[in-house]
Parts: sequence; structure tokens; C-alpha cells
Amino acid sequence: MKESDTTKHAHRLHPYKGKFIPQLVEYFLDDHIDDYKKEVYFRKGDIVLDPFCGSGTTLVQANELGIHAIGVDVSEFNAFISNAKIGKYDLQRIKRESDRILKMLSQRATALKILEFEEELSTRLSEFNSEYFPSPEFKRKVRNKEIDAKKYGREKEEVFLSVYEDLIHKYDIELKQDKAQTFLDKWYIKNIREEIDLAFSLINEIEDLGTRRILGLILSRTMRSCRATTHSDLATLKEPVLTPYYCHKHGKICKPLFTLTNWFCRYSEDAVNRLEEFHNIRTNSYQICLTGDSRSIDIFAEIEKENKEFYELLVKNKINGIFTSPPYVGLIDYHEQHAYAYELFGFNRRDDLEIGPLYKGQGLEARKEYVREISKVLINCKKYLVDDFDIFLVANDRYNLYPEIAKRSGLKIVNQFKRPVLNRTERDKRAYSEIIFHMKRGSTYGDFKG
Repeated sequence: MKESDTTKHAHRLHPYKGKFIPQLVEYFLDDHIDDYKKEVYFRKGDIVLDPFCGSGTTLVQANELGIHAIGVDVSEFNAFISNAKIGKYDLQRIKRESDRILKMLSQRATALKILEFEEELSTRLSEFNSEYFPSPEFKRKVRNKEIDAKKYGREKEEVFLSVYEDLIHKYDIELKQDKAQTFLDKWYIKNIREEIDLAFSLINEIEDLGTRRILGLILSRTMRSCRATTHSDLATLKEPVLTPYYCHKHGKICKPLFTLTNWFCRYSEDAVNRLEEFHNIRTNSYQICLTGDSRSIDIFAEIEKENKEFYELLVKNKINGIFTSPPYVGLIDYHEQHAYAYELFGFNRRDDLEIGPLYKGQGLEARKEYVREISKVLINCKKYLVDDFDIFLVANDRYNLYPEIAKRSGLKIVNQFKRPVLNRTERDKRAYSEIIFHMKRGSTYGDFKG
């Protein structure tokens, strides 16, 4: 599918590494049948649970289908993203507030000659790239191995560096901050960091909670794009980049950013458009993401605190099933990918509660722990499900861990749907396969105590 389809409306309000596409959720939650999906598992008015909610894909798709949904995530920031996506907003108020913030940012950048510096730097860089990286001839020569792109790019970086340094001196631009102790200190050019602080203070002045939430999300998305790194390394940071560099993604010399005004403007407009698109198709159903540990959370008690009407429906009907994608063992440190937001917004980090994080690796002990902890989640969540539930787990089970997980959790695997993942947005575009495990209630596993 095209990226524009898999990132439709609210799903693209904020980037999130490792999420599944909404069409996969829709396939199993909607009421169609075909040669592969031979029965309907969920219907309008049912309740579905996602105990690894991530960025809220299941919640948004459930809303589209008129299905109630509960998400749980150990990450406060993930819950923030998820709840922001499924909220209802005054879009005109969001636009007014974003324009106010953008006006203040632009006035500051103009007064400090940041915009004038950016304009001259961009002009000089465009002239340089036209001469040394003509398109499409340069890319053709690279493909035909007439040019060693890495060596040639490094040479031209050095040539343009003197032009860059002259402009830095001309406009008295400060690059580094006074300290580099935190993520915000290390990964942002000084002016960007100061603009972030200004935007954050202006957002905190907004009285309406929903508007404040969305503007905070827009700022977070902007911050992600404005880190001092190359275009190729946005998903996985390496070292801060404060000078122009040869960009493997674009095949020319690119530059770091010195103001977040353009990105904030672009993302504000994009957010309003996406929220309006979602508003036009959304249903009157309940969705909420709880911050908590799915191994132990009391879902009913937490929903009662948040929404009495939803709680009454939940107690009466219980949850019909689960659709989720547990973290893949040893693949992602979920808190670290949004470290900038945790620092700015003051969210508590709970890295130690992540299941299967990257820093624990994929060795035998890490896999054993993964099996234990995923099993604990399923055992706890089963308490809130109807008797004849359906559980769908989207996994890249390269180590064949899920048969044991099902056994330990008192579940049985009744079907497996295999799906090739071919079109990825990350720099690493290697194809891989996912298995969607369909599980139902099974026999209890021995004397396992969790």
C-alpha cells in the first residue's frame, strides 16, 4: 500500500517507530469475511483491548468502525499520543493558537536575523549543489559507479565548509549550547532550543486542555524533525551534526536547521487537516489509553476513574478480545526514541518496565524473560475478557516464542496469518514477515505462577 494510505488522517499526527498499519487492524476488526478471514470476530458496539497501545493505531481504527477500545501502555508519552489522536477538538481554536505561536517565533527569528541567515545559506547551498551535484546526472553517475558518492561527498563538504563558516561569522550565529548534559542540550542547535522553550511556554498559557494537548503534540513532532542530525539518521541518532553534510538520502549537501518555524507551520496545518478528516468519519464510541503496566493493571478500576459511562458499559459487557502488537524482542528502546519529549514535557520514564527492550538484546536469557513477561500480560488481561474471546497478536516471531507464550498463558493458537512487510518508511527497508497469531481460551499450563 502507498504510505499516504497507511498514514491516513490521525494516524500520522506524530511519527512512531514500530507501529503496525491501520489496514491490518481494520482487516481483523471489521465485519467482512473472505478466503482467509472466514468469520467475524468483532462487531460494532464491541469492546477491544490493546495492552501494548503504542501510538494508538488500534484505538483510532476501532473508532472508525464504531467499536469501543481500551489501550494500555507503560509509556506516559505513548498514552499522550494515543489520547491526543482520538480526542475531539475546536479546530478553529487550534489554528488561532498555532498562528499566535508561529507569529512569536517568526518575530524572534527575524529580530535575531536567523531567517536572513537561513535564506542566504540556502541560496548559497542551492548554487553549490547545482554546480557539484546536478540532478539527475549526479545520481546517475553514482548508480553507474562513475563516482564514489561517499568520497566525493566528503570532499565537497570540506569545500562548502568555508562558505558556511563565513556566514556563521557574518550573522553571529551560535551553534552549541552552553552545556551538553541532557538530550535537549546535546541534540539541538542553540537557537532551536531557545525557540522550543518559547513555544512550550506559549502552549502552557492556553487554557483549553484539548488545544494545549494538540499544540504540544505538534511541538513534539516539530522537535523530532529539528534535531541536529542528518536526514538519514532521524530514526536512529548517531552524533550531533552542526555543519552542512553530504546527504545520502537526497544525493547533495544538506544543512542543519536553525529555526523550527517552517516545520511548526507545516505540522500545524497538517494536524488541523488530519483532525478534520478524522472528525468527518469518526463514530460516537469510547476510546481511551491508560498509562500503566499491562502485567498488573486493574483495567476496570482505572476506567472507572476516567469515564463512568464507559465503566458501566465495560462491567456489563466485558471486553470481547485483544488486538495488539507486543514489542519485538531486543529491537527498540521505546522510551529513548522520544527522549526529547520526556525531557520537555516532564513525563516520567519507566524504561525498566519495558518488555524486550533493545538494550537487553536478543540472547537466550532475554528471550526467556520476554516469554515470561508477555505471558504475564496475557494472564492479567484475560480476567477482563468475555468467556469466548478472540486474541490477535501481531509478531515477528523469528525465535518461535509464541507457542510457549500461549501455553503459559492458558491459551491455544487456533490460526496463524502470515503477512510480508514490504513497504517500509524507515531507512532500513529490508522486507520481513509478520505472523498474526489468533488465540482463544485453552487449558491452564501446569503450576506456572507467572
